[in-house]
Amino acid sequence: MKPSQLLSPTDVVLDFDAADKWQAIQALVHHLVESGRLDPEIEDTVLEAVLDREKSMSTGMEHGVAIPHAAVDDVSEVVGCMGVIRRDGGLEFDSIDGQSARVVVLLVIPKGQKLLHIRTLADIARVLTKDRVRAKLLESQGAQEAHAILLAGEA
Repeated sequence: MKPSQLLSPTDVVLDFDAADKWQAIQALVHHLVESGRLDPEIEDTVLEAVLDREKSMSTGMEHGVAIPHAAVDDVSEVVGCMGVIRRDGGLEFDSIDGQSARVVVLLVIPKGQKLLHIRTLADIARVLTKDRVRAKLLESQGAQEAHAILLAGEA
């Protein structure tokens, strides 16, 4: 699933600021609830699943990208949101390359849909590993513009 199919402009949080990766995950899960993309009744279940996944192995990738995610029984479709961290130094995410995260995409995927899970992670990573896409996201002036940058990055 491509980023533009997964994320709407309301799913993009610019100037995202969290003290650490644990707080970032909590804030993004809560954003999904606040935006109506995730049922409030499963917020704790989703949060626990994503935190457990992160504890087992960091989802900090390369090039300032992190994709915390989990497969959850109680969701019927993939939901996600993205935080863009513009503050100096980014956010420490125990990334593979040691760089701080500047773009954090939270994904919640229906359990049992392994192929969709893998495809979605790959599609997100493919777009966000492009230097020009990340640079433009950091400079974007609004969620609409950030969403348009993701769409253009898929080409």
